[in-house]
Amino acid sequence: MLRIGLTGGIGAGKSALSATFAECGGVIVDGDVIAREVVEPGTEGLASLVDAFGDDILLPDGSLDRPALAAKAFADDEARKKLNGIVHPLVGKRRSEIIAAVAEDAVVVEDIPLLVESGMAPLFPLVVVVHADVELRVRRVVEQRGMSEEDARARIAAQADDEQRRAVADVWLDNSGSQADLVQRARDVWHNRILPFAHNVAQRQIARAPARLVPADPAWPDQARRIVARLQTACGHKALRVDHIGSTAVPGFDAKDVIDIQITVESLAVADELAEPLLSVGYPRIDAITQDVAHTDDPALWRKRIHASADPGRPTNVHIRVDGWPNQQFALLFVDWLTANPDARADYLTAKRDAEKRGNGDSEIYVAAKEPWFFDAYRRAWDWADSTGWRPRPVT
Repeated sequence: MLRIGLTGGIGAGKSALSATFAECGGVIVDGDVIAREVVEPGTEGLASLVDAFGDDILLPDGSLDRPALAAKAFADDEARKKLNGIVHPLVGKRRSEIIAAVAEDAVVVEDIPLLVESGMAPLFPLVVVVHADVELRVRRVVEQRGMSEEDARARIAAQADDEQRRAVADVWLDNSGSQADLVQRARDVWHNRILPFAHNVAQRQIARAPARLVPADPAWPDQARRIVARLQTACGHKALRVDHIGSTAVPGFDAKDVIDIQITVESLAVADELAEPLLSVGYPRIDAITQDVAHTDDPALWRKRIHASADPGRPTNVHIRVDGWPNQQFALLFVDWLTANPDARADYLTAKRDAEKRGNGDSEIYVAAKEPWFFDAYRRAWDWADSTGWRPRPVT
C-alpha cells in the first residue's frame, strides 16, 4: 500500500484533484467527509462541540449548524484550537479504521485539508499540494459556495500559508488555470510518479538514477529537509540523529541529482529493525551494499545498512551507520570539510567528472572510480578536523 497525502487551501481545487486521482484508481479517504461523519447527530463529536461552543450551534433537527460553528470557531486562535482538539482525534481514528480495510496493493490518497497545520505531512511517503493564489481562491469560494468574502478570507487566514505548504510539498500542482489543465497535470503525476512509486514499493525495489553530474540545485536543501522529517518520523527514537550528507549537502556544489541522508543508530541490529518502517515510507533496503570503503585496519567498523527511495521523482540514498564508528563520523566531517575548503571541492569535482566519464551513467562504475580519491581525502579531512577542532554539529 502506498499512502499519499493530499492538501491545499480552501478554494485551491483539492476536490477536483481528488476526483481525478479517484478516476485513475486511487482509494480516496476524504478528511472533509470524515469530519462531517464524526459530528453527526448522536455522535461523541457533536456532543463535545456543544459542550465547548454551546447548543446554539445546533439546528432545530439537532444536527450541526456549520455556519454558526464557523462563526465561533474561526473567531480567534484559541477557539480554532479548541475545535481542532475535538475533531482531529476523532477524524484520525476513523481514518485509521478505513485504511485498515483497504487492499494491500491499493494507492490510498488521504485528502486532508489541514495536513500542514496538523503536522501530519512527514507520515506520508509523498505529499501533493494543489495551489492557487489567494484572490482566485476567494473568488471561487464566493461564487461556487455562496460564502461571503469576509468569511472566505477568514478561513484562508486561519489556514497554512503558501510558504508552509511548499515546505512539505513533494509535488506542487498549480491550479490557476482551467480545471482541464489541472486534470491533465494530475494524470501526469499519477501515471509517471505515483504508480511507478507504488509498484516499486510493492516489489521492494528502488528508483535508480543515472550517474550524471548536474549543476547545484538550490532546492536540494529543502528537499532534504522533507526527507529528514519523514525519516525521523518513521524511525522514532531509534534514530539518534538524521542528517543530510554527501555532495548535495555542500552549498553550490555540482553533484548527481541524488539526495544522501545518514541515519545514526546505536547498532546494526537497530538498523535491521528499521527495514519495515523505512519501507512503509518508501525506502526499500538494498541488501547488496553493507559496507563503505574501509580506511582503517578494522573493516568491521565501516559496515552499514543502506536503503534507497522507491520514488522515481526524488532519488535518495539512506545510509544507516552506527554512532561513533569511523564511517558515521566521516560522513558528517566530509560535508563540513568540503564546505570550508574550496581546493578540496575542486579536487573532488575533478574526480567526480573523471568517474562520470568512466561510468557513462553506470552508478557502480562511477562509485568504484571515485574510491582511490577517497583514501587520500580521508586523511586530508581528518587533518583539517584536528587542526580546527572540528566536532559534529549538535542534533537540532
